[in-house]
Amino acid sequence: MKRIYFVRHGESEGNVNGHFQGAESPLTPRGVMQAKIVAERCKHLPLQVLVASTMARAQDTGDIIVRTTGLPKESSQLFTERIRPTGLVGKRHDDPEVQGRDAAWLRSLTESGRQVEDGENFEMIKERAGEALAYLAARPEEHIGVITHGFFMRMLLAYVTFGPALSGNEFKQFSRTYHMENTGLSVFVYDEKQGTWWVWVWNDHAHLG
Repeated sequence: MKRIYFVRHGESEGNVNGHFQGAESPLTPRGVMQAKIVAERCKHLPLQVLVASTMARAQDTGDIIVRTTGLPKESSQLFTERIRPTGLVGKRHDDPEVQGRDAAWLRSLTESGRQVEDGENFEMIKERAGEALAYLAARPEEHIGVITHGFFMRMLLAYVTFGPALSGNEFKQFSRTYHMENTGLSVFVYDEKQGTWWVWVWNDHAHLG
């Protein structure tokens, strides 16, 4: 059985400053502290390698874990957060000039056939989730750590539950009801004999106290 230990990144500037964050949003001081705490927890997991999203907040979290554990770290765009339309990045959430665009983009994340500018939509993220799971299943390690993001984790959870037949409406329910704490730990298991995934742990953040 292969086990994948998914960790959401620590708190980022974009999580708290009221702006739509892009790829370069760094950790806050609180996020650095959270990453240090989860890094201590990772010392006690049988991890063989760490794979981090290429976004800055995930890279920062991964680097802190590497300094604590000595694990080798790789980076992959497969595990990035949903990609916002460029026109939203850096704008304030309460900016009336972009609120309509944001609402349309959010609809595109759960409704088939929509795309807003260059932002990812439901089909694109769903396809990436399938590719991410296939990538992990094919890796030789039995215990893999992945630093990723909250929304993308919900897509992975929904994909594991419904498979490639996942619909936008089904994902809408997951995106509304499943959430993750910063540095929350989730564990998925891959049965290599059966070729199937199942969820062992979701959003365990007991390490934060």
